[in-house]
Amino acid sequence: MSTDLHLADGSPVTADVDAVVIGLLPAGEGEDRPRLAPGATEIAEAFGGEAELAELLGVLGATGKADDVVKLPTRGAITAPLLVATGLGAPDEGGEPTAEQVRRASGAAARALAGKGRAVSTLGRLDLGAAAEGTLLGAYTFTAYRSNGNGKAPVGSVGLLAEDGQEEVLRTAVTVAGAVRTARDLVNTPPNDLYPETFAARAKELAEAAGVEVEVLDDEALAAGGYGGVLGVGGGSSRKPRLVRLRYAGGSNPRAKVALVGKGITFDTGGISIKPAANMDHMTSDMSGAAAVIATTVLAAQLQLPVAVTATVPMAENMPSATAYRPGDVLRIYGGKTVEVLNTDAEGRLILADAIVRAAEDEPDYLVETSTLTGAQQVALGMRTAGVMGSDDFRDRVAAHARATGEDGWAMPLPEHMRSELDSRIADIANVTGSRWGGMLVAGTFLREFVPNGLPWAHIDIAGPSFHTGSPYGYVTKGGTGVPVRTLHALLADIARNG
Repeated sequence: MSTDLHLADGSPVTADVDAVVIGLLPAGEGEDRPRLAPGATEIAEAFGGEAELAELLGVLGATGKADDVVKLPTRGAITAPLLVATGLGAPDEGGEPTAEQVRRASGAAARALAGKGRAVSTLGRLDLGAAAEGTLLGAYTFTAYRSNGNGKAPVGSVGLLAEDGQEEVLRTAVTVAGAVRTARDLVNTPPNDLYPETFAARAKELAEAAGVEVEVLDDEALAAGGYGGVLGVGGGSSRKPRLVRLRYAGGSNPRAKVALVGKGITFDTGGISIKPAANMDHMTSDMSGAAAVIATTVLAAQLQLPVAVTATVPMAENMPSATAYRPGDVLRIYGGKTVEVLNTDAEGRLILADAIVRAAEDEPDYLVETSTLTGAQQVALGMRTAGVMGSDDFRDRVAAHARATGEDGWAMPLPEHMRSELDSRIADIANVTGSRWGGMLVAGTFLREFVPNGLPWAHIDIAGPSFHTGSPYGYVTKGGTGVPVRTLHALLADIARNG
């Protein structure tokens, strides 16, 4: 079930809804109660003034900090029976809440509204796009595999109060949030149902519905084409690999050509170099990069962005069996370069190598890949900050969009000395080094070997940010997060404007 989102008319005081949402800021210097955020003037007056309402909410424990939500029965002060006050956190230096604060507060409020039929939010007056995204993402649930439902249904309908003339802002935000939800759905689908064949079918269905051209290569076509990385990694599974190509033309006069590549390991046991049993279930998310680029390509078509986008998506299941590839094997990547496999759990870079070489044949202006590439990303940057590697200027551009969207990303170097550590005894390159240090940078260095010289390129390592295992916060729910769909959309929109 999805929450309906629309622009609201009239006053929140007289709105015929189940709840009204307002924003709160932390107490200022020398104050002992939270402050009402802009946009809630009518509500404050209905409760006797801003000071009186803030004091009442403070008595109930409201702080105005991020993720703080307090519910207040209105007792007839306004038409709605319930007032929901959601914390924005301390504003920036200019005194105004940031888009990410609005997005996060809207998400927290949406989760608190579960079970309600209709609500109105004043947060759209602060930032309509952020409020819309946060509301839809915070209200997200995945209940396809629950036989008896999942407790309270998400809030049915939320009206956002905003200035006139922002219909296009709302449409874009709703479409972007829909793409994130699509990526979440794909990541959250268990691997017994989402494997290369069915994943490719889902991608085809999504693409065709948006008018995006689709090509699916099965294992026979991959063998004929020389895709040794995908075939090697997928050889241990009875569920044969696929490679999906999605093409959105970008209209009659696209500003640029962008190649997207996403890792689609539908489940990763580590292969012969098998992973520990603890938390192996999280490897259902090892196709998060693929989910993101599929959703983003469809999104570009839905929004009719003047950018030509081609997604190249390798899909495989990494399993140990009598037919699995082994440490010591040499794989011939698409295009001819050979790789000595020293660890079968460093499989993502092998299928990405195939996809990078194929994507570059289209002569794009930019190449962006994303994947759950390395556990080293989590060690270096934690579970919420993606590592962004690539050509310096373009890498920095991508990382800046990650931060601006609230998905968060940090530019990482690719030191030249690491290339020699990947020298192979018998092949062109090895897939890992013999060192435990700098694993994310090693993987990025490996991938760089398959990127043509001079092509602006970035890789977004989302090993941590793509899958959330803790308690929900802001607009992030448990399971797949949909990262980095919003970063990729922001980048495409930027390229559409500026080339």
